[in-house]
Amino acid sequence: MRLILLGPPGAGKGTQAAAIRDRFGIPHVSTGDMLREAVAAGTALGEKVKGIMAAGRLVPDETVGEVVAERLARPDARKGFLLDGFPRTLRQAEILDTVLKTRSEGLDAVLEIALNDEDVVKRLSGRRTCAACGAPCHVAYAPPKVAGVCDACGGELRQRDDDTEGVIRNRLSVYHQQTSPLTAHYGARGLLRKVDGSGPVDEVKGRIFQALGTE
Repeated sequence: MRLILLGPPGAGKGTQAAAIRDRFGIPHVSTGDMLREAVAAGTALGEKVKGIMAAGRLVPDETVGEVVAERLARPDARKGFLLDGFPRTLRQAEILDTVLKTRSEGLDAVLEIALNDEDVVKRLSGRRTCAACGAPCHVAYAPPKVAGVCDACGGELRQRDDDTEGVIRNRLSVYHQQTSPLTAHYGARGLLRKVDGSGPVDEVKGRIFQALGTE
């Protein structure tokens, strides 16, 4: 399977990507994870994109394209892959087409996990992480026993800079302006499979495999 996973931030792409990876035995290629690792490691690429990501803007297409091309050239991607976070623009889709053409490969499907903006804001703005042990929680869906305090170790719960409402809404605006046109692009090619991202994780997973014809 050679797949693309689309959807707004907070739609649950990371969770569902793990299920898809395990079902088909393909690598989950998350450009967001690769870029965040570069920032944390202080690499040249990380320094280049740090400010862009903190503001909720998209990293330049050519830069992300280079990262993806290198990843898809690794041995574990020879029999398939799941791209998460790329492409996000029509230009990135063109870059991906070129990369796949050089490898004599094509896409099997493009999955879009759909979720409305207000649900996205509620999901992301409520996330907290313990500064001491890294344990996650959510102020609405899985609240700590004591506000601001980690249940696991008593450490301080913090909100990521890019999980504030202002940044989230900016990310959604960018998504709708630059990424949503991809649904029309891949829909015209008969590759798009749209899945409702609301509700329990297992229900969404079932919809995904049904859309792929494997459930």
